[in-house]
Amino acid sequence: MGHLYIAAAHKSSGKTSVSIGLTSALARKGVAIQTFKKGPDYIDPLWLTRAAGRPCYNLDFFTQTHDEILQTFACNQPGADISVIEGNKGLFDGVDTEGSDSNAALAKLLGAPVVLVIDTGGMTRGIAPLINGYLGFDADVNIGGVILNKVGGSRHETKLRAAIERYTGAEVLGAIGRDAGLEIPERHLGLVPANEATGLGTADITIARLADAVAAGVDLDRITELARAARVPAIQQEPPAAMPKPDIRVAIARDAAFGFYYQDDLEAFARAGAELVPFDTTRDLHLPAADGLFIGGGFPETHLEALSANTELMADVRRALDGGMPAYAECGGLMYLTRSIHWQGSKHGMVGFVPADTRMEKRPQGRGYMLVQESANHPWPNPSAASEPLPAHEFHYARLVNLPAGTVFARRVMRGDGIDGRHDALVINRLMAGFAHFRNSKANPWVERFVAFVRQNR
Repeated sequence: MGHLYIAAAHKSSGKTSVSIGLTSALARKGVAIQTFKKGPDYIDPLWLTRAAGRPCYNLDFFTQTHDEILQTFACNQPGADISVIEGNKGLFDGVDTEGSDSNAALAKLLGAPVVLVIDTGGMTRGIAPLINGYLGFDADVNIGGVILNKVGGSRHETKLRAAIERYTGAEVLGAIGRDAGLEIPERHLGLVPANEATGLGTADITIARLADAVAAGVDLDRITELARAARVPAIQQEPPAAMPKPDIRVAIARDAAFGFYYQDDLEAFARAGAELVPFDTTRDLHLPAADGLFIGGGFPETHLEALSANTELMADVRRALDGGMPAYAECGGLMYLTRSIHWQGSKHGMVGFVPADTRMEKRPQGRGYMLVQESANHPWPNPSAASEPLPAHEFHYARLVNLPAGTVFARRVMRGDGIDGRHDALVINRLMAGFAHFRNSKANPWVERFVAFVRQNR
């Protein structure tokens, strides 16, 4: 088994497109690929999952310890021939000036050779000092080669290769031309998620085009050699826990509007004894029979007509929450449970259980990592987790308006914005809902706590 790290000189260099195309191109050749994504990202993993045909897992220094990252990496590789790790932003970028949370740090932790994707637009001879800077910045980072992206034609490629050969020791692993057909559709919050693009009929077409471009322009055999030469990190794998027989059912919204879930969080429900029962907020008329409800993040604002037209389901959700069903909602899920969502001059009615309205703004209302601390109002059992600030993340253009005074909140925001800049996670009956996204971990076993809350109140 081998592995490699796809990084870039800077954001928007095309590393996501290259990662998806490389994954699919290798899968076409019969290579079983396991994908990973650095950081708190839901959208890229949806695309990588579809390209690989197996779930993608996130690796994040902020919400995981080094040991948890290594365990996640090791435990999800069986059955794969090669693992592809996609970075975020630039190779040496991160919050910490010393680079402890950078892509380079993760590549070193995993012993992964780095493939550096370079946006070559407007560049010829100048690519040489750029590459030399990256090669010399940290000698412990193994940069195995570069992929030239968005190349402007054969003449441009010839000049780039000549400069690299003349002035650097870098190996060129391939070149991909500039082509608008290779771009994944974008909108206000970034790439269109694959769960939506699938419904639009574009996901598989886009992946196929990316695979064709990578197969034509990149030396897949050399990429495979690099991956197989990776240093395997020493990991003491924890034995898999025995899977209990589920004794409760949790309904989960999984459709074009709501798809932001971490794969290992979903698996944690099974380990906690809960069966996840999916439903479609745009099509299903009733909630499935369940003891609890979980609505994660997504883009409800881009599906307002379908969501608001499904009045039967919204009434069913409202009845369940009024009746005391234990429920948890993150970001888009919170928005869905408010009275209405205002976006681009239109207003659509939503579930109405949360006595507030959602307004989409032109600028982010919360973006980046968060730290929150639980208050005495937190409804879930095991309050010992409240002693330390808990890591989370948020990214929303939405804000709540007309929220009544006296709203009960379960978390205080130590870093970030949350619902009102000081609080997050409102509590109404047995619902807790906020803008923060959480990752199940040893320090924050939120899945086990929520399942225990559901079991306690079924």
